[in-house]
Amino acid sequence: MTTVTSATTHQETRPSAATKPVRWAADVVSTLREGARLRLDYSARSLWSVDRMIEEIRRDGAPYAAVETVLRGLGAYAGEVIVRQAGAEWWASGGDHWIRTPDGRLWDPLDEARRCFAEDGSLRLLCRDATAGK
Repeated sequence: MTTVTSATTHQETRPSAATKPVRWAADVVSTLREGARLRLDYSARSLWSVDRMIEEIRRDGAPYAAVETVLRGLGAYAGEVIVRQAGAEWWASGGDHWIRTPDGRLWDPLDEARRCFAEDGSLRLLCRDATAGK
C-alpha cells in the first residue's frame, strides 16, 4: 500500500495556529525563488542564507517598516524549519505566534527575525538551539 501526502493534506491536519505562519513561510519561499533566485528547502542549513539575506537588507539601509512583512515571512520560515526538524508545533495567542518544541519550550522565530534585523539575533542559531534536544 502506498501513502501519498501532499502539502495541502499536511497543512489541513495541523493545528489552526499554524495556518498563518505556514502561509507566510510559503509566500516568502515563493517570492525569494522568483525575485532573488534563492531556493529555500526548509532545511536547517538554509537558515544560513536567510541570516545573510537579513544582514544584506539591513546593510542596504532599508527602513524596518519597508521590510516588516519580509521579516515576518522569514521568521515564519525559520519556525517551519524548527517544526519539521524537531517535531514542534505552532502556538498562537492574541495575534502572536510561537513554536513549542516537544520538550515544552517556547520559541519566537518571528521576533528572532526582527532581532536579526537589529543585529542581535540569528535564525540559524535559534534553530540549532530549538532542535538540540531532539
